[in-house]
Amino acid sequence: MSEREGSQRERGLGPRRKREAFSLGPATTAVRPEGRGSDSREEREMSEREQARFYRELTRRNRGFIPDRTQQALRSARVLVAGCGSTGGAAVEPLARLGVQHFALADNGAYELNNLNRQHAYQHEIGRNKARVTASRVLGVNPHAEVAVHEDGIQESNVDVLVAEVDLVVDGVDVTGRAGWEAKVLLHEAAARHRKPVITGYDMAGAQYVRCYDYRRRPRPALDGRVSRSDVAERSTWMLLHRVVPTRFVPVEMLADARAHLGEPDYSVPQLVYASLLFGAIASRMAVDLLTGRRVRKHVLVDVHRQVRPRAAVLLGLGRKPAVAAAALADLARRERRPAAVPEAALPEVAP
Repeated sequence: MSEREGSQRERGLGPRRKREAFSLGPATTAVRPEGRGSDSREEREMSEREQARFYRELTRRNRGFIPDRTQQALRSARVLVAGCGSTGGAAVEPLARLGVQHFALADNGAYELNNLNRQHAYQHEIGRNKARVTASRVLGVNPHAEVAVHEDGIQESNVDVLVAEVDLVVDGVDVTGRAGWEAKVLLHEAAARHRKPVITGYDMAGAQYVRCYDYRRRPRPALDGRVSRSDVAERSTWMLLHRVVPTRFVPVEMLADARAHLGEPDYSVPQLVYASLLFGAIASRMAVDLLTGRRVRKHVLVDVHRQVRPRAAVLLGLGRKPAVAAAALADLARRERRPAAVPEAALPEVAP
């Protein structure tokens, strides 16, 4: 999630509301489209008027659905994407195509072959840092964008600077291990301190659950107090997930699979491309509203499987869910050596 504090910057954008360039740390390097130098003559000679013309043409097909004032807000907004894998990576290109031009991308991971079933990467990019590759995607859409890359990811030493400099945080931090949870808590603590909204998501079977933590409105604890630093040190990954993802949003297939693999430390959670990609669509629309001062729903769930399956199959799955959820939560509680949590399966299902 981030680069060697290598804040890559792409110059030449000139938003109407002028803002200082990112100042996201001392080790800053410029990232530009392949084949172009850091100070190409083409970019130096491109006038502000020509840059504005490029932006107008890039966003021309947004008109009618994105008002001019909103488009200008997107143009000047700064967005931090923490984690550029299947969740955060799914949001970056839609945001760039909508017209966001200032990004900070943080990821300390590199692409692996098993990422290619759902993430925005190709075989020749295996082994490359995710944030750096994602920056090239942004610049491929808009060569005048400013992209700061941090290959060290979210760290206690950089999180306050990163969050303070932006208007919106997209939390795509990996939550399959303790280090990821530590980074997630740090990120949300900083967002709560600096009153910045955060969009995060979890793809589960065929569903995408998107959660907005709007820290702008009033003081509130990180992650709504559901997970703390001490919880990360003491609790299992499954229990931490249970605390931030209400059971009523978890598909029955995910509950059954999780229960079957609770005791396997090397288990890799299965993920599907169409569920992962949903995050980009939902989060980018949320971003449009948040960046223009509007409020959004706290919880959004879209389940592809439920949308395409016959009604009888959907009802069958819903009928199984209370028993599967109760069994999974009981097993989890036994593993945690704590009293079983009250299953949320009794709560009404929320239609996508």
